[in-house]
Formats: sequence, structure tokens, C-alpha cells
Amino acid sequence: QVQLVESGVGLVQAGDSLRLACAASGPMFSSYSLGWFRQAPGAERDFVAGIGWNSDATSYADSVKGRLSIFRDNAKNTVYLEMNSLKPEDTAAYYCAARWRYHISTSPADYAYWGQGTQVTVSL
Repeated sequence: QVQLVESGVGLVQAGDSLRLACAASGPMFSSYSLGWFRQAPGAERDFVAGIGWNSDATSYADSVKGRLSIFRDNAKNTVYLEMNSLKPEDTAAYYCAARWRYHISTSPADYAYWGQGTQVTVSL
């Protein structure tokens, strides 16, 4: 079992950059595929980016390709989301999630472990 804690609360302006971090506690961090999701008020939780457990393969939502980047540091038990050229439509609560030894999934239902979320607000 893994516990996840996000950090990097941000109030930024459009065009700015921000890095979110998700620190994990518990064993075998390298055996989890990890995902970042986001949820705006009144909306569903949407996949943003994911990174695989055994190959560092990555996947991105079309809306963030070229602007956001996911990477992991297994030595620090941390996964990051680098966010560049932020837009007001990126405003949401961002959540990291983990699934044990399965490939990246874009469905929130496939992830057993979740962080508490961190708010990102992008103003004009």
C-alpha cells in the first residue's frame, strides 16, 4: 500500500510555469504506475499525464501535450508534473494516483491510491 501527498499549491498567471510534486510513502514505489488527474468545480476528474512502472513510458492528454511533462525519481519516491505555458483552463485541483504493476490508464477507476489534491489557479 502507498500513501501519496501532493505539493506545489499555485496561484499563477497565464504563461507561467509551475511544478507539482507527489511524494509517496510505503514500499516498492518503483512498482507503481503513476498518474496525474485534475478536476475543476462541477466537472469530472480527467486524466492529465501518466508514467509507467517498468519502462518510464509516458502518456498525456491531448490538451496538455507539449506544455506539461511527467517524470519520476524513484530514489526520492516522488513523481512530478512540470507545467509550462499555463492557461486559465488549467485551473483545477490536481491529484496524483498510483496503480500496482499495471500499465498507464486514463481512467480514474483503475487507480487504487490517491493523494488529497492540490489546487492550481491560473489567472489572466
